[in-house]
Amino acid sequence: MGIYSERIKSKLTAGLSPTRLEIVDDSQSHRGHAGAAADGAGETHFNVAVESAAFTGQSRVARQRLVHELLALELRERVHALSLKLTAPGES
Repeated sequence: MGIYSERIKSKLTAGLSPTRLEIVDDSQSHRGHAGAAADGAGETHFNVAVESAAFTGQSRVARQRLVHELLALELRERVHALSLKLTAPGES
């Protein structure tokens, strides 16, 4: 796991106390596309799945805003894209 993957994991764990957290660096699939790192080191595109009680009663947009707030620094520094699947316990 790279430095940004670790930071994402740490911040989402601290901010959401997830019951499930999956982080996949999908940067290789986006090589040569907009937002891909010129250095080829990856960590620009992530697929993230989070199950957390913090999402209970929240709209999809509210859930996404919460995650984006938690990861604001990473989104400014290097992370170009997040594909998010955000669920409350019991949702699929």
